[in-house]
Amino acid sequence: MVGKSDKLDPVWDDLDRTLGQLFMMGFDGTSVTPQIKTLIEKHHLGCILLTAKNLKSAEETTKLCYELQKIAHDAGHAVPLAIGIDQENGGVNSLFDEIYVRQYPSSMGIAAAGSTDLAFEVAKATAQEISACGINWIFGPCLDVLTNARNQPLGVRTAGDDPQEVSAYGVAFMKGYQDAGVVTLGKHFPSYGNLEFLGSTLDVPIITESLEQLSLSALVPFRNAIRQGLDSMMVGGCAMSSAGLNAMHACLSDQVVDGLLRSDLNFDGVVVSECLEMDALSHNIGVGGGTVMAVNAGCDVVLLCRSFSVQQEALKGLKTGIENAMISKERIYNSLRRVLTMKSKCTNWDKALNPPGINFLETLQPSHTALSTRAYNGSITVVRDKNRLLPLSNLLENEEELLLLTPLVKPLAASAASRALSETASSATPEPAVWERTASVMSGERVFRELGRSLARQRNGRVLHTSYTANGVRPVHENLINRASAIIVLTADANRNLYQHGFTKHVSMICNMQYTTGGEKREKPLVVVAVSSPYDFAMDTSIGTYICTYDFTETALNSLVKVLFGELAPSGTLPGTISKSQKLHHSRQHWLVENYNEERDAIALDNLIKAVMEGSQPSQHSELSSATSNSFILHNAEVEEAHFVVRNSSTQALYGFCSTYFFRTTGTGVIGALFVDPARRKLSIGHSLHNRAIRTLLQREGIKRFQLGSRLPSIFLGIPNGHGAERRRLRPWFANLGWNAALSRPVCSMVARNLLNWTPPDGMAKSLASAGFQFDLVYGWEYAGPILDHIKTSNRQGLAEVYNLALAEPSTCGIIRAKRPEDGALLGTVVLYNHHSHLSEYMPPLKDLNESAGGISSPVISPGVGEYSTLLQGLILLGMRQIKAQGCNACLLDYMDGDGNIDGLSTLGFKVLHNFEEVSCDAATWTMIPPA
Repeated sequence: MVGKSDKLDPVWDDLDRTLGQLFMMGFDGTSVTPQIKTLIEKHHLGCILLTAKNLKSAEETTKLCYELQKIAHDAGHAVPLAIGIDQENGGVNSLFDEIYVRQYPSSMGIAAAGSTDLAFEVAKATAQEISACGINWIFGPCLDVLTNARNQPLGVRTAGDDPQEVSAYGVAFMKGYQDAGVVTLGKHFPSYGNLEFLGSTLDVPIITESLEQLSLSALVPFRNAIRQGLDSMMVGGCAMSSAGLNAMHACLSDQVVDGLLRSDLNFDGVVVSECLEMDALSHNIGVGGGTVMAVNAGCDVVLLCRSFSVQQEALKGLKTGIENAMISKERIYNSLRRVLTMKSKCTNWDKALNPPGINFLETLQPSHTALSTRAYNGSITVVRDKNRLLPLSNLLENEEELLLLTPLVKPLAASAASRALSETASSATPEPAVWERTASVMSGERVFRELGRSLARQRNGRVLHTSYTANGVRPVHENLINRASAIIVLTADANRNLYQHGFTKHVSMICNMQYTTGGEKREKPLVVVAVSSPYDFAMDTSIGTYICTYDFTETALNSLVKVLFGELAPSGTLPGTISKSQKLHHSRQHWLVENYNEERDAIALDNLIKAVMEGSQPSQHSELSSATSNSFILHNAEVEEAHFVVRNSSTQALYGFCSTYFFRTTGTGVIGALFVDPARRKLSIGHSLHNRAIRTLLQREGIKRFQLGSRLPSIFLGIPNGHGAERRRLRPWFANLGWNAALSRPVCSMVARNLLNWTPPDGMAKSLASAGFQFDLVYGWEYAGPILDHIKTSNRQGLAEVYNLALAEPSTCGIIRAKRPEDGALLGTVVLYNHHSHLSEYMPPLKDLNESAGGISSPVISPGVGEYSTLLQGLILLGMRQIKAQGCNACLLDYMDGDGNIDGLSTLGFKVLHNFEEVSCDAATWTMIPPA
């Protein structure tokens, strides 16, 4: 690191070498060009800007960065190049690689998710990915405050219109970037959040706010980022016109750079100018003169994006300025010190010449993919749903048609993949879509086509899709609207593309005037989705259902589909001050959660179970129908239990109950049941119980994973997955609490009835005999050793406890074993029990059969057994024979794989009794959902 008073290495006595460090330049092409090679070798260029036009893939980017650094090294550069890119996420990414580089929400999307911790994680992940490719300088965070949010082109690139919120997220992004080892650049000082545009590109947008106004709002994020250690700052090329401050271009004004930024805000990092090739600046001043003005104003690095002739003009202009004593050498060397200090934080020759590349990106990919999904899922915001249209699965039958109307928009800005994608030509009479799959970051039209396909897959029904343009609502649109049963309209910055606003309002009017065949007026369901700026219809309450995604990448729209169809409970909120006028969710109450006391609460729990059963629809069969308060208490020394209640301390009534178990043998913490009095739902009782349960499980020593659903006690094997609206709400409810229901495992309980008249299917016994397994039935502890060793081949929770209970009750339980004849090695086992056993107390579905019944539980087949299905069928067939021989007329299978073996078991006479989705996750990565 080089301080202000530190003596510089004699190498910097060469003025040309020094001047080269004060420029950042770009070039055209995806490989090293003769021009950029000349700039590095002959002009000692110290900083490179890479944009989407340079970057094809992560692998090619790594190669390009290495080649650039190698040229600099071989040319005798004293320090490596600073290589920078814009990688803001959302729609503004310079580097894209659908395999190795993840897509994350825009700054405003992250702010909508409501977590600065998430902002830090996403920023760190973003910086890790670009750093792996050899990039060491990120052009972020974006610190602009949208003080005139509805008319600014920045849109979702910044966190919003609240200075403190923009500041909090900006600092979180900055810290995340720095934690991954890249240096940061705040932009666009002194704020692009309230520019006035005069029209032509030769006119300069103007900031008219006074210094006092700027200080109270726009400058707050910049001031706080500086205090927290921002490495560099980009000063914009806009004009400023207010009392006491007039500048044609901010980056060329000593009032702005030396005065406002350096003196008033005490910034001593690297200052980077806006690109001096911008039309208004080069036309008004010229690049040579502009370079001298930028350095004299206090800029340390002058940015020139791509024109080689202009770049040479800038180099010549700066050298002339020094020769003519227009620029002091003291200023030049102060800038050099700042640049060298910044480079020392992010690079050295060993690092520059050995980028980690693809190998490191491969290790990051799984966790970064999960982070991307979590971030997008958390950002989707349902601003309004007045008529409760969501989820659409409650509205539409499979045979009904859904219409998707999307605008023709440009490809996503700065998307590498978009270079190769031609825009679909606009049409005055658009035709319904023909689906066409392309890359993961696509042109607007193509990503919308992929959205149509996703909607069709999700609802298992027809989706009509067509586009709209500035030509407005055409007859083809009206015909499709009349034909469809529900309509989704997408807008992208309708506040600036006014044709989209007009089109959407026209469609809304048509939907409000729909009539049934009987002449009765019925409003047709309309969902409006803003896929960029959330301000399109944020305050227009005539749009009854309004959703914001904050960008239209494919990843964002995948999360949108989950929200539309109830797979995901939306948790995003509008960022900034606008959210203060929009109450999106009921505020959660925080209930007192107490430990379950068996003596005090047992009767009240029985009453609560009864209330839950009575609250179930007649067509639904409650999993609790034969459960009692005793069903949840294991009293097992190997299982740590903790159960919780929300209760009325005056009446002793229970409003909610949650059971948890920690199985030491597998390190699994289980939520075995969670239910609330139907008369008191939607009051946050379930949230309060769930949070207490998770906090308790997190404290268990040796906790490895969490699971929803328990084998023992076998009441709820997971999230109930039956029919009806209540069941459809449970999955997104748990997803909203942090469980990834998309990775669930289907499990079920099954029953075979009329067992006394049952006979095995023809030929099954013969095929089983030909398979060559030996079976026997054993009872008691003397057989425990090999059996308990065998079941260790499965890490499913509760197995050891079920087998231990069975081994301890030889009079009512047995274990069927399957062995290999050659060496007697155990290949499979299954537990048998009857309704007199202690084990049956934890199997309420057995009691629910209302007849003499026995159970088969916990089959374990050794890994690698080639005839898995045959062996499983054999174990269960023999178990059914034993249960029938005991005089039982029904047999329960209590915990079966809901995917793989149902058909094979159906041939034995079994039918599904209850369906569940077992969900598990790594305890080390669990994130507590903060209270609202």
